[in-house]
Amino acid sequence: MTFFDRLNHGVATSAVGKYFRLDGSGARRERAGSKFTTEIRAGLTTFVAMAYIISVNSLIVTDSGGTCVCTSETDPVCLNDPAYNECLAVLKLDMVTATAAIACFSTLLMGLFANLPIGLAPGMGLNAYFAYTVVGFHGSNTISYETAVAAVFIEGILFILLSLFGVRQWLARLIPQSIKIATGAGIGLYLCFIGLQSSAGIGLIGKNNDTLVGLAGCAEKDKDGICLSGTTMESATTWIGLFGFIIIAVCLLFRVKGAVLIGIVVVSVMSWFRNTSFTYFPNTPIGDAKFDFFKKVVTFHPIQTTMAKMDFNLNNSEIWIALITFLYVDIMDTTGTLYSMAKFGGYMYKNGDFDGSTAAFLCDATSITVGAVFGVPPVTAFVESGAGITEGGRTGITSITTAFFFFISLFFAPIFASFPPWATGPALMVVGSMMVKSVRSINWDYVGDAIPAFLTIALMPLSYSIAYGLIAGIGSYAAINGIVYILEVVSGGRIAPEDKDLREPWITEGFSWGNILPGWMQKLYCKARGEIYVDPLDVIEEEERLEREAAMAAEHTDAKIDIDHHHGGHEIPKY
Repeated sequence: MTFFDRLNHGVATSAVGKYFRLDGSGARRERAGSKFTTEIRAGLTTFVAMAYIISVNSLIVTDSGGTCVCTSETDPVCLNDPAYNECLAVLKLDMVTATAAIACFSTLLMGLFANLPIGLAPGMGLNAYFAYTVVGFHGSNTISYETAVAAVFIEGILFILLSLFGVRQWLARLIPQSIKIATGAGIGLYLCFIGLQSSAGIGLIGKNNDTLVGLAGCAEKDKDGICLSGTTMESATTWIGLFGFIIIAVCLLFRVKGAVLIGIVVVSVMSWFRNTSFTYFPNTPIGDAKFDFFKKVVTFHPIQTTMAKMDFNLNNSEIWIALITFLYVDIMDTTGTLYSMAKFGGYMYKNGDFDGSTAAFLCDATSITVGAVFGVPPVTAFVESGAGITEGGRTGITSITTAFFFFISLFFAPIFASFPPWATGPALMVVGSMMVKSVRSINWDYVGDAIPAFLTIALMPLSYSIAYGLIAGIGSYAAINGIVYILEVVSGGRIAPEDKDLREPWITEGFSWGNILPGWMQKLYCKARGEIYVDPLDVIEEEERLEREAAMAAEHTDAKIDIDHHHGGHEIPKY
C-alpha cells in the first residue's frame, strides 16, 4: 500500500470522510469511487478551468463604468478622459479582488453545505447582460451601476425564498427526463463553442459577415473582429491551443491522472515567455501592463469603489425588467448546470433528483446576495466544473479545494489572472466532448421527446445561453405534447400517435408530489402527523442497491447453469 493509498484510507475512515461521504467511509449514500487525493486534484483542475473568470469578469464589469462618473460634455462615454480612465483602472483591480473573493466564498459554501463538486462565480452571459444591456458601456444607459447591483441583491433574496420553500426544486423536477439529458449535451456543445472562440478559447471560430460565424484562427482582424482575407489558421495562439488539446486528448487516452490540468499548465507556461508569436505578454502597452502585473507575483488589492454600493431607488421601469430577466435566466441557468453536472458525475437518482439539491440552490441564492454586496453580477454554477468531475471529483472536497485556490488567487492574482484563454479553451473542448455522450440516453424513437431534446441541445450554443436552450426545449415539449394530449382527450382516444407507447413518462420513476417538498418541510409535516420521517433518497438508494444485487445474483445463477451444463452433459462420441 502506497503513501497515497494510506492517506486516502485514513481520510475516508475519519469524521471528515464520513461527512463528505467518501468511498469506504461507511456513510449513507457514499459517493462511489471518490478518494481524497482525487478530490484535491479535481478541485485544482476546476479552479484552473475557471480561473479565466477573474480577468474576464473584471474586464466586462469595468466596461460598465462601475461607480466612475463621466462628466465630459464633449465625450459622452469618456473614452479619452484621463480622470475617468484612472478610475476605471482602480475599478478593474477592485473587480479582480471581488470576483476571486465571491468565487471563493460561494464555492466554499457549495462544498461545505451541499457536498457537491461544483464551482460558482459571476456568470458569463449574465455579466455581459449586466454591463452592456442594463448599465450600458461606461454607464450610457438610464440605469446606474448602483441600482443594477441593488436589483441583483433583491434577486438573491427572492432566490433564497424560492429555494427555501422548494419552488426552484419543483420547477427543476418537473422538467421532462429527455430535456434534462439533453441539457448535459447542450452544455457540452456550449462549452466547446466557448473553447473555440478567442475570448475564452483558442480562437478557431470567429465572426463572419455572411454566415455569422466561420473558421478563424487569423493572424490579423479588422476593427469589427473579422479575419482579414487570407489570414485564417495563421494565428500562433490557435495552433498552440490545438497543441494543448492534443496533449489533453492523448493523456486521457492513456488514462494519465490530471490530464486536463497538465494540458492547461503546459500551454500557460509556454505562453508566459515573451518575444514569441504566442506569448500572453506581447510588446504592446497592454502586453507590457499585463507583464508588469504578472511580475508582481504576490500582491493584494483591497476593494475601494464597489463594496456595498447599492441604490434601492427602483423607480425606473427598466430595472424591474432587468430584475425579472436576472431571475428567470438564473433559474434556468443554475438548474440546467446543476442537474447536468449531477448526471455527468453519476449522482443523479432515478426520481430526477440528486443529493444536496436544496442546499445547492440555497448556496447559489445566498452567493448572489453576497456577490451584490461585493458589486459583481449574479453568481451562478459554472459548467467548467465538468473539468473537475472528469478528473474524478465527486464530493464537496473538490469545491473546497477550488475555493482554497480562489482564496490564494487573492494574493497571487498576477499568476492566476495570467492563464491565457488558449490554455483553458482546450480543456473546455475536451470536457464538452465528454458531456455530449449523454445523447445516447435520449428517447429518439418518439418525436414528442426527440424534437424538444434536439432544440435544447441546438439552442444552447447557438443562442449562447443555457437558459434559452432550456426554454426552447420545455416550450416545444409543452406545445407538441400538449396538443397531442388535448386531441387524445377530445376524441376519446381515437386520435393518438401510432407510436405513443414509445414515449417516456413525463413524471420520472420514483417521483411523488410529496417528495418535491424540501426536506425540512417534509420533516415538519411528518412530525405534525406523528409519523417517522424517511428520506426519499435513502429509499431510492436502497431500491437501486437491491436491484444491483438482484442483477448480480441473476448473472451468477446463469453462469452456474452454463458451467453445470458444460460439465454435466454427455458428449456424443465421434467415430
